Amino acid sequence: MDMPINTFKQRLRSGEAQIGLWLGLADAYCAELAANAGFDWLLIDGEHAPNDVRGMLGQLQAVAPYPSQPVIRPVVGDTALIKQVLDIGVQTLLVPMVESADQARELVRAIHYPPQGVRGVGSALARASRWNSIASYLDEADEQMCLLVQIESREGLANLDAIAAVEGVDGVFIGPADLSASMGFRGNPGHPNVQAAIEDAIARIRQAGKAAGILSADENLARRYIELGAAFVAVGVDTTVLMRGLQTLAARFKDTPKPAASGVY
Repeated sequence: MDMPINTFKQRLRSGEAQIGLWLGLADAYCAELAANAGFDWLLIDGEHAPNDVRGMLGQLQAVAPYPSQPVIRPVVGDTALIKQVLDIGVQTLLVPMVESADQARELVRAIHYPPQGVRGVGSALARASRWNSIASYLDEADEQMCLLVQIESREGLANLDAIAAVEGVDGVFIGPADLSASMGFRGNPGHPNVQAAIEDAIARIRQAGKAAGILSADENLARRYIELGAAFVAVGVDTTVLMRGLQTLAARFKDTPKPAASGVY
């Protein structure tokens, strides 16, 4: 059996924009629906959605037959948790709340096997190696790992250049919701000061030779970020897509308000 190729990582290197969707419903059937819709990548959220490792496994299995590439965001960049998530087969991680180059370097170590890193060697138990059916897994796994770090605070923004310069970081994702709160504009990621910071961050990430990413359900903003060179852009969240659809349908038959728009989700 051959080593699965991380086509998401390959396309990041090409500079081609990839369009994604956030998955927060924590359900394999819903994840497969999203994969069938044709998004380039799908973010399985373990930070704010009720996902555990077994639930993430089910979603990875559900999207596996489709071209959409899965990305997992663990609740925290913990080395032991990252080991579990990699062993269930994900090749791309988005780690939240990265605020320093030292933290980024530790994450690089966490996703690589020794001697370059500290990932535990337990491939016989792991779906990632197809339970040792991929004979070359231990030798080839590191090359297919893709690390995305999330900048979403004033401290992270201040250290952005140093974080982006860390070897082994493939992309830097800007979290507009938390960033706007950190900057004193909670709930208002569209504020001019926040947008200026985001646009500057995208430029700095690209100057460092890394891929820039972001989430925005505001179509105009999402297209603006793509024009600026963002390489992986999530354009919606499944929970919001479902809720707005349900509210809109209910409003057509009942005297209820239509759903309010949101600039991030």
